[in-house]
Amino acid sequence: MNKQSRMKIFRFFVCVRLCASVAELTKDISMTRFCINLICIGVTILSGCTLGPNYSKPAAPVPVEFKGNKDWKIAEPKDHLPKGKWWTIFGDDVLNTLEEQAGDANQSLKAAMSRVMQARAAAGIAGSELFPTVEMNPSARRFRTDTGGGNMVTANLFSLPFDLSYEIDIWGRVRRSNQAAEAELTATAADYTTVLLTLQADLARNYFQIRALDKEIDIVDRTVSLREESLRMIESRFKNGYTGRLDLERAKTESASTQAEVAALRKTRGELENSLAVLLGKPASDFSLSPANLTTKVPEITAGLPSSLLERRPDVAAAERRMASANARIGMAEAAFFPTIRLTGSAGYQSGEASSLLDWNSRVWSLGPGISLPIFNGGRNKANLERTKAAYDETVANYRQTVLKSVQETEDGLSGLHFLSEQEKAQDRAVQAAANAEQISDERYKSGLVSYLDVVDAQRTALQARRAGIQIWGQQLVTTVKLVKALGGGWE
Repeated sequence: MNKQSRMKIFRFFVCVRLCASVAELTKDISMTRFCINLICIGVTILSGCTLGPNYSKPAAPVPVEFKGNKDWKIAEPKDHLPKGKWWTIFGDDVLNTLEEQAGDANQSLKAAMSRVMQARAAAGIAGSELFPTVEMNPSARRFRTDTGGGNMVTANLFSLPFDLSYEIDIWGRVRRSNQAAEAELTATAADYTTVLLTLQADLARNYFQIRALDKEIDIVDRTVSLREESLRMIESRFKNGYTGRLDLERAKTESASTQAEVAALRKTRGELENSLAVLLGKPASDFSLSPANLTTKVPEITAGLPSSLLERRPDVAAAERRMASANARIGMAEAAFFPTIRLTGSAGYQSGEASSLLDWNSRVWSLGPGISLPIFNGGRNKANLERTKAAYDETVANYRQTVLKSVQETEDGLSGLHFLSEQEKAQDRAVQAAANAEQISDERYKSGLVSYLDVVDAQRTALQARRAGIQIWGQQLVTTVKLVKALGGGWE
């Protein structure tokens, strides 16, 4: 039994109970019959119509297949599927620990959860309109009034009424409001998942960038030591007259330049470390990440990934749910053109003496419908309807844009890993050739066959090649993280 059927049954029992209460209080068969007829007519009308278009998901500009990937179909959001601890595919214990800490302490994530709680409460408020409102409004007054002919009377009035109010949702305004709130709640929950996934991906990217810098710093640090050793050798040769001042100054230049490169790398690392602290919900001054020479291999993610992974993107789900919410609000705006019918009732006790307030003869009641019919409001309802339709069109455009973005990010990740793999192979060959050239030039310089300028060029080329290889390795890890995020998270 769906929720709508359950609500109809609930309304029926509310009406039956209301009729029984009226019969008990009034002992008036004709009034009871009137109430039953009135309420049953209202319930019949209530289930009759709902204004506004029924939601149907618009078509999205999705491709038939990925480039080089035949396993692709039209996507439907499946963000509810578990994402898992996808970062464990890298096999890094430090990263695993940081991801767990971020999930517990990140402030943006806590703010997103608060937004979910707000949306849940808003859905509860909208859902409460499906039920009648019952209030107890006791009062006590002492008053003086003229009964006519100059006769002034001073009296007391004690009341203990139970007031009931219920909107007969003929046009579906309340139901559409509830649909809109429920869809918005689901969208907000998907937003939370987007924030969580973005947090996890940002942390992993920052972490791998730091580890790539650690490897670069290690290489450049060792190069600084070699440059200083080379400088000492050149100084000795200069003092003994085996080389000129030009070679000495070149050696000093290379040594100082390499030290400057180390300082620049440490600066970048410090900034990334501070960013990592913020993601972990910690003050940057209280956080540090010890250097490590990471040897993580890039996980293999082939282009034949299941197409269902793209369907799990939470931002696609959020955009789709906001279309449904905006669509329901069109029905709410259309209902504003029609009368609002409320069933109001009151039953309780009223007496001029507190001692007799609860006597059976002090009982009072009233029951009847109230109708509010819009006649003139300066075009407000029409303008509001136009606004809601335009808002729906906006959500459709946002949904299609989100789908386009998801396809782009997935293609970027797939092609990025493919070409980075080719770049890595070519760079490995370049590193080996540069190392050979460095060794040959050093031997030839010691033999007096070439100038020190040849040695400097060979050393600089070798260092750049090694650093480029490390940078490609770091880019592969970062691109893998981006691809996982583009596909909506991890998978089994």
